[in-house]
Amino acid sequence: MSVIVVTGTGTEIGKTVVTAAVAAVAAAQGRSVAVLKPAQTGVAPGEPGDAAEVARLAGRITAVELARFPEPLAPATAARRAGLAPVGPERIAEAAGKLAAEHDLVLVEGAGGLLVRFDDTGSTLADAAALLGAPVLVVAPAGLGTLNATALTAEALRARGLTQLGVVIGSWPAEPDLAALCNRADLPVAAGVPLLGAVPGGAGSLGPEAFRAAAPDWLAPALGGRLDTAAWAAAGA
Repeated sequence: MSVIVVTGTGTEIGKTVVTAAVAAVAAAQGRSVAVLKPAQTGVAPGEPGDAAEVARLAGRITAVELARFPEPLAPATAARRAGLAPVGPERIAEAAGKLAAEHDLVLVEGAGGLLVRFDDTGSTLADAAALLGAPVLVVAPAGLGTLNATALTAEALRARGLTQLGVVIGSWPAEPDLAALCNRADLPVAAGVPLLGAVPGGAGSLGPEAFRAAAPDWLAPALGGRLDTAAWAAAGA
């Protein structure tokens, strides 16, 4: 499992912080880690993007960004409006393959959800995952509406013959409501795969040392952590 593709059921749900947690745990275990951000959107030149944020939180990892588009839009649209070349799945797979030859673990963080278009031919992160033969880790929100979006993402993965590694809740609230409490047990049922972790809301604002120390408590053993997700989910409503 040298390459893991990280996607979400939507945008702004904690995908980058989950990627950082997985990277931090792997790095703490002595594994060499690289994070690849194929298309960074909505960030101006010179500003730190998602790959840089993963490196800041996780520590000594290799951070690579293939392309940057200034407007906060889907990669295909952002590239077209900027008059720049888009990033296709072949380029993503090639870059990830090169990183995998030099690192124990490569995390490929997508933009938004699984089927967001990367170019005008309709290519998506799913196409890159297929070329890589890599499993996909899905990040989902905790609250109302997440079950449908998670089930749809899982169905899209199965339809393409892709392996879904599991689901991680990207931002677990400090005071979860009834929907969130129920969803931690229902999410793995909706996805048909295990729940592999839950990252607390606001974890990205922790200092790097505190983030790295806490990260194993947020992830299941399958991702190198120590969270007993079955027991944690069973404690829900």
